[in-house]
Amino acid sequence: MSFPVISVAASNSLMFGIYSNALLYIYGTESKDWKNPSHHLHVFLAGSISGFVQVYFTAPVDLIKVRLQNQTESFKRQAKPGNLQARYHGPVHCAVSIFKAEGIAGLYRGSSALVLRDMPTLGLYFLTYEVLCKWMTNDGETPDSWTMLFAGGCAGTVGWATANPMDVIKSRLQMDGMQGVQYRGIFHCISESIRQEGFRVLCKGLTANSVRAFPVNAVTFLSYEKLLETCR
Repeated sequence: MSFPVISVAASNSLMFGIYSNALLYIYGTESKDWKNPSHHLHVFLAGSISGFVQVYFTAPVDLIKVRLQNQTESFKRQAKPGNLQARYHGPVHCAVSIFKAEGIAGLYRGSSALVLRDMPTLGLYFLTYEVLCKWMTNDGETPDSWTMLFAGGCAGTVGWATANPMDVIKSRLQMDGMQGVQYRGIFHCISESIRQEGFRVLCKGLTANSVRAFPVNAVTFLSYEKLLETCR
């Protein structure tokens, strides 16, 4: 359980760091100022830049996490019918095994789908938060903690609603190769998944992800804002 927790923490740190610096660069300021809010387009662009850049750092970690989470049996136990036989001892063994079998490209399996998922998703994610904060706060005032919590939670839910279809495809591409290659690429994976399971396949896990996203991202945004205030 420690690897997913650590990977999420590192990913969030990278995501918010890139977003903050991209927004400050685009807007031409040295620090965030609620009295002089950023233009909506600038927020969306900064979020999209964050989604693009972070993929090159997080794609291998995300691949390892997905493969470990999909091991339904312990490494030493024989898999039950219908379950996937465990192949990896842990994160390091998983990374080394993939690198030996497929090279560096193997560690970036599914990264194109990850880019297509994260660029628009993070753009809308940060835009939703900023729009709601401004909508719920008087002009020139800083949002209070409850506003940040609510806006952050809504941003997380909107983000996952946007990301879910491509997240399904991304996960299938990342798992592809463990028992033979089934998909030729993103569009082939999308067409085959829809052909076999219908359009509802793109909504798999949406309810659980959306419910989880609200409290997690509410706390994430509040922590982010309070840390910014502390570091100024």
